[in-house]
Parts: sequence; structure tokens; C-alpha cells
Amino acid sequence: MAAAVSTSQDTAEPAPPAVAPWAFDFAAYLEAARLRVEAALDGSLALERPESLSEAMRYSLLAGGKRLRPILCLAAFELAGGEGDLALPTAVALEMIHTMSLIHDDLPAMDNDDLRRGRPTNHKMFGEANAILAGDALLTRAFEMVALRSPGVSAERLLQVVGELSLASGAPGLVGGQVVDLESEGKSVDLETLEYIHLHKTGALLRACVISGALVAGADATLQAALHTYARGIGLAFQIIDDILDVTASSDVLGKTAGKDLTADKTTYPKLLGLEESRRRADGLVAEAKAALEPWRDRAAPLLALADYITSRDR
Repeated sequence: MAAAVSTSQDTAEPAPPAVAPWAFDFAAYLEAARLRVEAALDGSLALERPESLSEAMRYSLLAGGKRLRPILCLAAFELAGGEGDLALPTAVALEMIHTMSLIHDDLPAMDNDDLRRGRPTNHKMFGEANAILAGDALLTRAFEMVALRSPGVSAERLLQVVGELSLASGAPGLVGGQVVDLESEGKSVDLETLEYIHLHKTGALLRACVISGALVAGADATLQAALHTYARGIGLAFQIIDDILDVTASSDVLGKTAGKDLTADKTTYPKLLGLEESRRRADGLVAEAKAALEPWRDRAAPLLALADYITSRDR
């Protein structure tokens, strides 16, 4: 059995004091949170039998990246009043689900990509069968992290988190979005269908990150509703910027093959709306997301900064 992520409240540090958003050092926060997540990811997945499967799982899970999804979870947890490492296993679980989706998305039967985070995709390193199984194992390990490796969190709250993760990772979420995405290749689709794809394929997991972190901390219904609005805005904005970067950025910058959407004849926001209108739409969605958190502005600096960061990735 892999080593558990430590969540002891005895060693938990107090939550950082509230600061005005204009005084918030986002770069320092992002780097500290990323390092915290990286350590937790490494500790969550020890080398175990069968070693070939463990190696494939660790290859993709520990491949780096911005770790925005687990950081969103931790930031929402803090906003809801959470302290210490209680949400860290859930944050790890969310990154495991995200990694699974990347492994499967890159398969020849899906997007057929050779590059992910600047190095060969999982199936190029370990073969298609092992890549599929590594993704499956990461998905199921994610639920283990929540259900069995979250000491100090009540069973009621963990059950709510399991529900969120199930909705986000299954047919109502990223699997459903991926199916419609595949069915839409080479076809002309309208904006409503495009938003359906992105709200499910990308947005559902981002929503789960935000809501799950808040649930671990015991957020009330009012804050949960505001976070739903926030998550919807950043989820769509994130995908719009991804669509823009697929057109404007190089493979070196992206860490994956540039121009894949164009090659696959996918409908994207730039294809439907043009680059400038796509950027305006992303900016508007981020503004709506930030407005939803205005009543908590004194404690929401990390989430507000993360929203801005999403649209600044191409600037």
C-alpha cells in the first residue's frame, strides 16, 4: 500500500491572515502551493506491484505542470475557513482524475497525441494497454484518497466529495464531454454545443476542484452557490484560452502538440467567434467569476488571482 498523505491537525499551520487583494503576492502563493501539491502527489503513489503499472502511473502524475486544479481545491478550502492539510488528499485525488483524463485523451482512439507536458505521452512510453490501465488505476486511486486517506474529515463531508468527483469524472462530466467532442469532429457545431463540450469535458472537473475544497471545510449553501458561479466562469474561460493558445502558441510553449484542434477539424471558440471576440468572452467570464466572490473579497485573494491568471496565459 502506498504511503498516506499526512493530514494531522497536530502539525497543521494556521490559515494565512486575510489580506487585501492588491497586497497579495500571487506568485509566491502559487509556487508554495505547487510545491506542497508536488510533495503530496509523490507521497501518495509509492512504487508497488505490479511495478510496470506503478511506473506508468507515476510517469504521468509526476510530470509537472501548473497544478491549477489541486491549488483551486486548496484555495477554496481556505476561503471556506479550512485550516491545515485536511483538503490535501482531495486535492491529490483531483489531480489523479485530471491525469487520467490526459492519458486517455492522448490515446490513438481519442486525440492521438505524442507529446504531453513536454515529453512523450504515456502510451508512447508504456504502450496503449498499459496507458489505459494506468488511467483506470489513477481514477480508482482518486476515490481511495478521499474515502480512505482523509483522516480528520467527517464521513458526511467525504461522501459529498465522492459525489462531486463521481459527477465530474463520469458521463455527466468529462466522459460525456469527451464523447460529444469526438462526435463533433469534422462537423459544424453551434456555440451551445461547444459550450456543452467545454462545461463537461473541462469545466466539470474545475467545478469539482472548487466545490470539493469548500465541502471539506464545511462551506454553507450561500458560499457553495457563489463558488458554482465562479467555477463555471473560470471553466469556460480556461477552455477559451486553451483554444486560443492552440492557434497562437508553439508546441514548446504548450508542452503538447500545437494546432491539434485545427488538424482534427474541431470547432473551437476562435473558429466560431474569432480571436479577439474569444478573448473578450474569456475576460467577461472571468469578471463574472470574480464578481460572484465579491462578498468574500477579503479572504478570496487566491481565487481572484487564479481567475486572472487563467486569462493571462496568452498575454
